[in-house]
Amino acid sequence: MAAFVGFSLIEAMMAVAVMAILATVTLPAYSDYQRRAYLPEAFNGLADFRVRMEHFYQDHQRYGSGADSACAGDPSAAGWNAFAPRDAQNFSYRCAVQASQDGYLIVATGRPESSAAGHVFTIDHEGRHGTVLFKGRAVDADCWLTSDGGC
Repeated sequence: MAAFVGFSLIEAMMAVAVMAILATVTLPAYSDYQRRAYLPEAFNGLADFRVRMEHFYQDHQRYGSGADSACAGDPSAAGWNAFAPRDAQNFSYRCAVQASQDGYLIVATGRPESSAAGHVFTIDHEGRHGTVLFKGRAVDADCWLTSDGGC
């Protein structure tokens, strides 16, 4: 005699309910994990440009071109002064020099089409890190936030 093996409607509905509960817990956690994975790109890009700006300062005794607020506005820095690292995928970068040419602020902004959207990080000529926008909320942190809890 062959035994009938199958699922009742209630068993199938319970399986769907368990999957829905798991999805409501795991999808937000995965999205947050994915978002945090993009943040080191900004931190590395900002640190790299700070080093380049300091090298430019050693050679020219100023951070800008002298004529405007362009960072490293000199033909000798043409290969990198546009502030767009080769591997930049999730952040765009911009830099502004203070009027006195003795300071700068570099800003990394999450691209709108990326999971990094809603994040803005900064670094200045004194090496001070800052977070201006985190997960789409305005913040004023003296560090690069990586989670809601801190740096």
